[in-house]
Amino acid sequence: MSKKQIIIFSLIAGAILIACIAGIIITQNTKRDSHVALIYSDNVLIREIELKPDDNYSFEITSPSGGKNVIIVHEGKIGVQSADCPDKICVNTPHVSDEISPIVCMPNKLVIKIK
Repeated sequence: MSKKQIIIFSLIAGAILIACIAGIIITQNTKRDSHVALIYSDNVLIREIELKPDDNYSFEITSPSGGKNVIIVHEGKIGVQSADCPDKICVNTPHVSDEISPIVCMPNKLVIKIK
């Protein structure tokens, strides 16, 4: 190898190393500490919500059959604040922030899953 080839090889290897280090740093800084809630109504995905620790809001979902659920997002968790279903199991289900257990309102055909 000539001296010129060694210099070119060194520059290319250095550029690849710098690119790899930059990629690792960017990947580490963009990792999410939050989860995404998937909201299904009558087996159709109707909304995806990133659960962020600072978010606090609510919104209403009306099922195709007319049933209504008020969903609350609070400090990285999601739950059902109120519902017009007769049993209120969804309202009494603890708010979730992980994949362990979904929230289900069978009468209104609502399912909230975390991914």
